[in-house]
Formats: sequence, C-alpha cells, structure tokens
Amino acid sequence: MGQEAAAAPSLAFAVLGPVRIRRGDQQLATGSPQQRALLAALLLRRGRTATVRELVDALWGEEPPDAAVAALRTYASRIRKAFGADAGALVSESGGYAIRVRAGALDLHRAERCAAEAERARAGEERQRARDLLNAALALWEGEPLAGIPGPYAEAQRIRLEEWRLGLLETRLELDLDLGGHAEAVSELTALTAAYPLRERLRGLLMLALYRGGRQAEALAVYADTRRLLVDELGIDPGGELTELHQRVLRADVELAAPPATEQRTHAAAPVVRPAQLPATVPDFTGRAAFVAELGDRLAAAGGRVMAVSAVAGIGGVGKTTLAVHVAHAARDRFPDGQLYVDLRGAGPRAAESEAVLGGFLRALGTPESAIPEAAEERAALYRSMLDGRRVLVLLDNARDAAQVRPLLPGTEGCAALVTSRARMVGLPGAHLVDLDVMSPEEALQLFTRIVGEERVAAEREAALDVVAACGFLPLAIRIAASRLAARRTWTVSVLAAKLADERHRLDELQAGDLAVRATFELGYAQLDRQQARAFRLLGMADGPDFSLAAASATLDLDLYTTEEILESLVDISLLESAAPSRYRYHDLVRLYARACAERDELPPSLREEALSRLLDFYLATAAGVYALERPGDRLVDHLERPERTGLVFASRDAALDWLFAESDPLLACAQQAASHGMARRAADLLMAAVDLAESGANARRFEATATAVGDAARTADDLRAEGRARTMLAHVHSLSGRFGAADEEAKRAMVIGLAAEDPLPTCRIPNQRGIIALYENRHEEAQAYLGQAIEAFRADGNRPGEASALCNLSRVHLAMNRTASAVELAQRGVEIYAALGASLRRANGKYALGVALTRAGRPAEALEQLSDAYGVFHESRQRLWEGMTLFRMAEVHLAARRASQAAAQAEQALAVLRGIGGEWRRGNVLTVLGRALHSVGHRDRARACWDEALAIYESLGSAEADEVRALLSPVAVA
Repeated sequence: MGQEAAAAPSLAFAVLGPVRIRRGDQQLATGSPQQRALLAALLLRRGRTATVRELVDALWGEEPPDAAVAALRTYASRIRKAFGADAGALVSESGGYAIRVRAGALDLHRAERCAAEAERARAGEERQRARDLLNAALALWEGEPLAGIPGPYAEAQRIRLEEWRLGLLETRLELDLDLGGHAEAVSELTALTAAYPLRERLRGLLMLALYRGGRQAEALAVYADTRRLLVDELGIDPGGELTELHQRVLRADVELAAPPATEQRTHAAAPVVRPAQLPATVPDFTGRAAFVAELGDRLAAAGGRVMAVSAVAGIGGVGKTTLAVHVAHAARDRFPDGQLYVDLRGAGPRAAESEAVLGGFLRALGTPESAIPEAAEERAALYRSMLDGRRVLVLLDNARDAAQVRPLLPGTEGCAALVTSRARMVGLPGAHLVDLDVMSPEEALQLFTRIVGEERVAAEREAALDVVAACGFLPLAIRIAASRLAARRTWTVSVLAAKLADERHRLDELQAGDLAVRATFELGYAQLDRQQARAFRLLGMADGPDFSLAAASATLDLDLYTTEEILESLVDISLLESAAPSRYRYHDLVRLYARACAERDELPPSLREEALSRLLDFYLATAAGVYALERPGDRLVDHLERPERTGLVFASRDAALDWLFAESDPLLACAQQAASHGMARRAADLLMAAVDLAESGANARRFEATATAVGDAARTADDLRAEGRARTMLAHVHSLSGRFGAADEEAKRAMVIGLAAEDPLPTCRIPNQRGIIALYENRHEEAQAYLGQAIEAFRADGNRPGEASALCNLSRVHLAMNRTASAVELAQRGVEIYAALGASLRRANGKYALGVALTRAGRPAEALEQLSDAYGVFHESRQRLWEGMTLFRMAEVHLAARRASQAAAQAEQALAVLRGIGGEWRRGNVLTVLGRALHSVGHRDRARACWDEALAIYESLGSAEADEVRALLSPVAVA
C-alpha cells in the first residue's frame, strides 16, 4: 500500500458494483467490457505491478486471442486518455502495468478500512459504533461487484467480494441483535435465508431474532426447516452451533433473551449505559440529620430491600423529594451502575402508568426502542433482567400507592429503591417506612438563613423566627418565602413577616392536614399581581398534563407576548414549571391549589366556564385547520361548530401534524373536560377534527376513552347531535382496532341518533363505516347496500372526498364478490376524485384500494406502484396503521407474483409496524400471508407456526377466516 502515495488526488474508483471512474462529481468513460476488465484487474492489485502475462490470463484465461498483447496495450492507452490530467496514475514498468491510487480513492479500500475499524470497535465492546461502521462499509456496494466485467479473474473476484459482503452483513445482523433490534432484523433475515438457504449462520440469527421477539414456535420451526433442507440437499445435519442454539430455544434459555445484560455479566470490561437521572440536590439542604443517617445506612446495606420515604396525609411541601434526592446523591458511589428517577404524579388526577415508566427506564438503561415490549408485564420482566447483576438505585417519587410501585421495583439484591408518596407504603412487604414531619424550629430558621443570607437574618432574628413560624415550619413554604425575600434586596425581613401576618390563621390550619398545601401555596399566591393571579387560577382549570404558550394565550384571552411574560414570572416563583420551551405544567399539588383559588376567587363562576370554552375553541379551530389541510375538499369542517376565536395557521402539513401529535394529550383531555361542563357539542366536533389521532394508532386508547366520555355526557345533556357524532367516532375507533361487533353496535346507535338530529355527518359516514364492517364480516350484499347509501349521502352533501372514500370501499366489496373489473374501475374513480382535489393523504387511501384491486386483477407491477406511492404518504403522515396495512398488501402482491422471499420480508415489516395497533384480526391476516410466503420458500415448519397463531386469533374472534387457515394446516395443503 505504500506505493499508493504517489497517486493523483482527484480520481476516485469503484469496483463494488459497476466499475466506474470519477473526478469530483464527473463520471469518466471506462470504455468496453475488456477495457474495464483491465482497469479492475489493476485496481484490485492495490498498486502492485501486474505483468502482461498475468493480465492476459486475467482477461482471457487459457485461450487468449492472437492479438491479446496488442489489445492490452490499446486498452491501457485508452485508460490513460480517460484519466486526462491524471494519466500518470497508470504507470508502465518492468514489462507490466500498475495503477497507483491515493488512499481512500477506491471504494473497496474504504470498505476494508470500515470493516477493520468495526472489528476493533466490536472487540472493545463498542457495538453501536461497530454496527455503524459495518453499515458504512455495506453502503459502498452498488449491486453486483465488477458488474458486467468478463474474464476468469473478474469472476473469481466477484465470488470473493460477494462472500465477504455476506460475512459483513451477517456480522452486522449479529450486532443488530446484540443491540436489541431483533424485531426489525426478522424481516431482513427472512429474505436473506430465502436467498441463501444453506447459510447456517443466517438461519441461527433468524432463530435468535424470532426467539427474542417472543416467537419461540417460529424459531423452532426455522431449525426444523433448516435440518430438512440440509438433509435433502447435502445429506448432513446442522452444525454444532445451530444445534446448540436449537436446544437453548427448546428449553427457553433465559440468557438467550436478553443479550445486553448477558454480555455485561460475561465481559466485565464491557461498557454499559449508566443512567444518572437524579434531579439536582439543593445546595442549601438543611437538617433532617436523623433521617439522612437512617436512610443512608439502609442504602449502604442494600441487598434487595426496598426503602420507602412517605409522610403524613397532606404532605405537599414537607420535603420528602428533597430528602430522597439528597440521600440518593450521597449514596451514588454505592450504586456505580446508575441511578433512575421518575415522578409518578401520584397526587394528581392522572398518575403515571407503570407501562410508560418502565419504557422510560428501559430506554435509560440502553434498550433500543424496537426491543421494548408492548405489555406492561413483559416490560417489567425485561427491566428486572436488565438490573440483574447490577447495582442501580431507583428513586420513585410521588407515588400514588403500592400497586403503582410494585412493577417498578428491582428484583434482585444489589439494587435499591427509594419511594416517596402521600400515603404510607404499608402494601410493600419489607419496606422501611419513614413518616416525614415538618421541620423543627431550629432547622426551619437554618434553611431560611441559608437562602436569605446570614447578615440579613442576624439583623432581624425575631422577625425571621416569625416568618418560619408563619410558614408552619413547612420546608416548601419557607423556601418560597425566603426566595422572594432574597430576590428583593429592598425588603427587610420585617417587611416579609408583616406580609405573612394576615395568613397566620390559615397557616395554623396546617395541623388539619389538607389545609397545609393550601396555606403553603397561599404565601406565593397572595404576592401575585392581578394578571398573574388570574392566569394562575384559570390555567389550573385545564385537565391536560401540560399546555403550550398558544393554548395559554387562548385560555387567558391575551396576546402571546403578554402571556409569556406572565407564565415566566410564575415559573420564577415556582408556581409553574417550564416543561420545555413554550410549554408549561403545574406540579400536581399546585394545580389542586390553583383550582381551589379559581373556585374561591374567579367570580362569577361563568368566568371559569368562559376560559375553558376559549381553550376548547382554540383546539377546535386549530384541529379543524389541520383536518382541512390534510383533507382538502372534505366538507366535515363545514358542518362543525364555528369557534368564536381563530386557531393556529400552519405553513405545511408537517408543521400541522407536529402540532396535532404534540398536543394530543391536552387536546383530548380538553374535549373530555369540556363535555362534562356542558360543551359536548364542540367536544364531539373536536374529536371528528382530530381523527388522525385515532387513525395513527398512537393515541387510539385515549381517543376511545374520550369519545366514550363525550358520548355519555352528550346523552346526559340530551344533545342528540353531539352524541351521534361521538358515537360515530367511537364506531370508527372500534373498527380500526378490529372490534367489528362493537363497531357495528355503536354505528347503529349513531345512525339512529343522527337521523333524529337531522345531522348529515353520521348519516353520511355511518353507512360508509357499516359497509366496511360488513365487508370484514363477509356480509357482502349488506356491505354493497350500505356503501350505495353512503355514496348517495355524500353526493347529496357535496362531499367529494367522502364519495371517493365510499367508492374505494365499494371496490373492496366488489373484489370480495369476484367482480374484479368493476373493483378496479371503482378504485380508479376514487383516486381520480382525490387527485382532482389535491388530497394527498386521502389519495393515498385511494391508491391503497386500487393497489388491492390490481393485485386481484393479476397486474402486480401496477399494484406495487400504487401501494408504494400510498406507503410513502402514510409514512410521512405518521399513519402507522395504514403504513402497516400497506406493507401487508405489498406482501400480497409479491406473493401473487411468486416473489415469496420479498413477500415474507414485507409481511414481517407489517407485523413490526402494527405491533399494538390495528387489533388481532389484522395481525391474523398478516400472519396468514407470512405463512404462505414462508411455505413457498421451503420454511414449512415456520409457516405452520404462523398459521397456528393466526388460527388461534381467528377462533378467539369467531372469524370466518379460521376455515381458510384450517385448510392451510391440513396435511393435503402443506404436503
């Protein structure tokens, strides 16, 4: 390689694909195949001189033409000419030729360098870096190496390079599994094992990926398929490594399921993720010496015990979090593998879900997103496995009760948990309970002094004692008061004491328990000016977990600049938290206090209702704008209630969707809250405008709960229009989740109510929904009748996108009735309508329907084109349900075109995307197609495993598809 230093710097060469020469962005001519063969032969000798005899053999083998040497010289001359100013890179010496290229000028050299670095990174347990380097190496391939190059030398090199590429790919896939990417790897491995059925390493990786994805039966089926193939083709059994893996899968080897934890125990020097999530400890932590020593001793002797820090009822502000964080920081050196922290929001109306908390902890411990299970029980099991053999401290702050805490506790010795809660954790066996009371007078004065300053307190010691006494010796109250004083250099301690004097009666009520929080926060609230106090009260009325600056502006009916000034001032005095730029939230206890203030001070009560109404209007107007941007021409927005205020306007679909998904939780909370306050009509309209939240799959459960609550509130209020619309949305959510019986029942109710209310929305949309439900339940004549009603209703309403939707759905019905030609024509009409309206997302739905029809019509290339277009739009629009279903339909196309390995790969991708959404019925459909594809590539046992699972799903649902799968599983079908 040392000879390459003399290379011309401007040329770059490629052999990992077609042989190419580039100078910068310009591609140079490489001439005839024989000329390219000479160029490749010289490049692959890495700057070494090749004799004429060697080159003749390389190009023509044992039967060269008579003029071979002359031809060789001609090719060399043409290569020099192609090099132009860099002609000196091709040198003639010792009766032969050489090309001297600069380091990195040849793509093969770059790939080799990446592979070597990857090997070093892997040896040093830098798996992610090794994976990235291997991906960089593999990305340099552009198809078959030395494509189109003749001669025996090129053929030998092609085989060598392809084998090397496969080895790199296998190593990268092994790293994918080490890093927890087993779900994504299954699709690629399925395709590779179909393409290279005799490579045992690929088969083993596929078994491992399936096993780690909870698909043990399929993993075992892969081994059975492999063994049968090897016996039939080569007359041998699988090698020892694959056989041992098979035995470990058979006995459900626990270590096989969690590679990160296993490897960390095996290789003591392996780097691990060490979370350090503890909040900052306060620099002026004061007192609590006995508690600090007691808890510190417990942590020092941690052997699987659980420590709980709890307190008396009404403990807001007593300092339990401050104490726990301080103790945890002091004990960090005893837990070298990390510290986890979470606020469980137990005192609020919506405590944190254990499932979500476990997901956050697993990510913090280095688990890739794709490796995190959906079910809470599986997450808890993986979490305990990740902590096994490690020393990690877990701080569970603000817990609701023992039931919320149990899934979050480590399961082995060496780890420890600190729990803070409003309630005593008597339901945690073996927990060490601590009841944290208010500070002693001496500790309270010491804390006040540390914040305000020694000089100011020494000058007015009696006044300082009056202040801490007025605070009830409650740490948070003392901190608020002292911080305000420290921020106002013109105040004296006596001035603050005088301001607090009027509150003595309320603070004395601290002894009653619940009034303690009220009295504590009254200290800050009483100091607010009129605008600050109004904002504090009204914003606390909203049920959402947080709120944006724009939502606050609407609630308060103020401009953005003024609103931001007020909110930031509330952040400064700790009555509000800034969750992120332009987003805010209340501490749960502060929110309760704010609402109490609103009930007391925001008079008349209609002022509170008006604030909630303004927030609802903001969400409705903005969501309607997003809907209109996503669905141009759809008349739904014309039938919604007209908000009295305008919403946000977005420059692009991406920005609109960013807003909708970021606001999903507060938006749905607002809809539910507003419905319970007599605003069910606009709340139901908000659900219709925000339907993307349901269709994406990401918020389906929350959307369903909200739709149920809105429908119930509307029924109580005897608001037929609101109830009909809420039931319409509920039917839609049930259908998306595969609960077709429940969907049809809700749709029936919605239709009756909609007709009574003379509301065009349910009367148009419900026949469309019932048509699809009837199709899924194989009631084809009914489906056709419903969709005919829907088309007529949409046309009467002038709703062209609705008409297109019904036409596309009718296309699906015609397919089921074996009317393929009319199915294609109906879907084409739907696509044409969407195209004329410029409706990108809805047009994708039309293309989806057209792709399905074209598949049945035996036109796979056209079908794949339509489905590929649809997939791109669904992916950009974050419609995970439709993204997964389109992958499923693409798998059907490949299967119909006898491209079984591609079909299996797409079906695997569909399963990965549809995890947790779309319902079990759709999962059964994908498994059925996956089984067909696997069977076609000879993976018969794994195919049977897929069909077994699909059959169990269909039988549990009572679906007619069960008969089809039984036929596939019959001995005649699988023979």
